[in-house]
Amino acid sequence: MKFRLLMAFALGLACLDVASSAEEASTRRPNIVLVMADDLGWSDVGCYGGEIRTPQIDSLARDGMRFTQFYNNAICGPTRASLLTGLYCQQVGHRGDRWNEPKNFDKCATIAELLQAGGYRTMMVGKWQGRDLAVDRGFDRFFGPMCQAKISYFHQVAKNPFRLDRDHWKLPSDFYLTDAINEFAVQFLDEAVGQSQPFFLYVSHIAPHWPLHARETDIAAYRQQYRESGWDQWRQRRLRKQRELGVIPANWEMSPRPANIHDWSADTNKDWQAERMAAYAAQVEAIDRGLGELLQIIQNSGQADNTLVMFLSDNGAAPDGGLNPTTGGFGFTPKTRNDRWRKDGEPIRPGSGPGNPPGPHDTFAAYGLAWANLSNTPLRGTKQTGYEGGICTPLVARWPGEIRSRGEVTNQVGHVIDIMATCLDVADVKYPTEFNDRRLLPMEGKSLLPILQGHDRDGHEVLCWSVPKHHVVRMGRWKAVQPRSGGAWQLFDLEADGTETVDLAEQQPERTRGLADRFHQWRQRVEAR
Repeated sequence: MKFRLLMAFALGLACLDVASSAEEASTRRPNIVLVMADDLGWSDVGCYGGEIRTPQIDSLARDGMRFTQFYNNAICGPTRASLLTGLYCQQVGHRGDRWNEPKNFDKCATIAELLQAGGYRTMMVGKWQGRDLAVDRGFDRFFGPMCQAKISYFHQVAKNPFRLDRDHWKLPSDFYLTDAINEFAVQFLDEAVGQSQPFFLYVSHIAPHWPLHARETDIAAYRQQYRESGWDQWRQRRLRKQRELGVIPANWEMSPRPANIHDWSADTNKDWQAERMAAYAAQVEAIDRGLGELLQIIQNSGQADNTLVMFLSDNGAAPDGGLNPTTGGFGFTPKTRNDRWRKDGEPIRPGSGPGNPPGPHDTFAAYGLAWANLSNTPLRGTKQTGYEGGICTPLVARWPGEIRSRGEVTNQVGHVIDIMATCLDVADVKYPTEFNDRRLLPMEGKSLLPILQGHDRDGHEVLCWSVPKHHVVRMGRWKAVQPRSGGAWQLFDLEADGTETVDLAEQQPERTRGLADRFHQWRQRVEAR
């Protein structure tokens, strides 16, 4: 009897503690958690039609909102530059066609710097592409690699030193990159939920960017499904599911399969091809597991209603890796020394094929155009292009205290330049004209808060891009695309044809010229080269 009374008393105290935490959370400014994947295709996660198991990301969509027309910059460094500063990447030192260039902080500030100055606890884990330290750019805590070259998921390699705050960090023997990012995100978040400050956590994953490195148990879980059905079958299944989910209109056609991709039925190396997609899927699922741990901490702390969680990708799926088996690639060949990249001197087995499948620590491979085309279903193009498959990202947002219409799908247009404005708006922090003796450029982004709260916002009149393979301009439903090397502009009506299957430039030359003029005006204004 005494034991039962003691247990009841303890449970009562625990309930009071959670209730107290929830009440305290409701009276302070909202927390923000921003999770970004690297090279994730538009349709890879379940809530956008994918067959990869992503229950945690899908839960954000179920309890929150999905964006169907949200844009990035088609490649990692430029996207991160825009996301962190609220500016076009060209305004802060990126040409837009290169993966990693130093940002010019003379005229910008990061989200973390402004939130930190506004009283937030700021934390980051994962891919940091700056030449300086993240803790010198507004983050109170940081863990991750200083990404200046290609990375391994299992070992320390050249030009990618790991840091924990300011200190060099030695990789343990059982290291796996995505797990380490997840574990430090959990540690930092656990510290933050017990503090009185509101917090901002930025989780910048490297997965599922190549190389295809994953644990065997995770790959095995997907092996059979991709052996039984290939890219053609899964692409059709994703399209059907997308129409059922309402993330694309029923009248949109599937973008044509690139001519150099052969039928799955004609492939002579199906087991190897399946292994590539299985390794990729394993990398994606590892991201989702980590997100689940973060959501559990937020829930247990009683702060779920007061925490905005966002998930997106830095560009579309990457076509690298070839369509057929190879004997070399990514700087590794049978005729060169392949033992200088890893710090432990272990050589990489060059190429990929039936006798050298992806996944293990001593391989370096990617999944190729055919699977990338599946990842971006039903959109045209891939990473580095200006077509929707290159610049369109899933964006899922959950904020129970503010997003009332749960499970909503919005077609309102947004861009990664809007993330800074959104975070500041949510945090009630003003964007300054000067910061730490820097005169800041006016912010280009616009807050997504009205959309999250169920309203139509006054969006961007025009959006422009200069990405590795194209120049792009969008105004309303109209989008024009030109090869970066020059040539004719294409014109697409994204409302009727979001998969960009019908070029209307010859039918509407004046509209095409008008959009091209707006691009050139933008290019001059932001000093794009």
